[in-house]
Amino acid sequence: MSIRPILTAPDPRLKAVSQPVAGIDAELRTLIADMIETMYDADGIGLAAIQVGAAKRLLVLDIDQKDGGRNPRVFINPVITAASEETAVMEEGCLSVPEIWDEVERPVRITLEYMDGEGAQQTLEADGLLATCLQHEMDHLDGVLFLDHLSKLKRSMALKKLAKAKKLKAAG
Repeated sequence: MSIRPILTAPDPRLKAVSQPVAGIDAELRTLIADMIETMYDADGIGLAAIQVGAAKRLLVLDIDQKDGGRNPRVFINPVITAASEETAVMEEGCLSVPEIWDEVERPVRITLEYMDGEGAQQTLEADGLLATCLQHEMDHLDGVLFLDHLSKLKRSMALKKLAKAKKLKAAG
């Protein structure tokens, strides 16, 4: 296992649409293990494969990590099959958009079909933080950042703040 570099906006690779995973092999298992280690190292609760430069429909999550627990979950080729009409606004951040947080409105509940890390087909009913995180990470699979859900003004301000932080980090 190794920690992989996380791509940050405005890296054009983050806008790529990820391709379906054909099957689980040693290379994919290594990617999954690296993604989990990378997510924990960055103190995140979710990570999509594209964020480490792999354009595969794969994501890892661990919402327990937020409270100091460890329960990593793997979602391969996830598809939302149902979403509630009811929505909620939650503050979101992203490892690919460091130190930027803003409110995003998303469906409160979703039904998800996916393959787990062992290759078994699964169906999951999710709500609350889990539903929000799944939707956020799945957006990455289609080249969408949480900033894309913001108004043009808020997105512009966030990108300027990000560019300024990158310049300060490079200079320091």
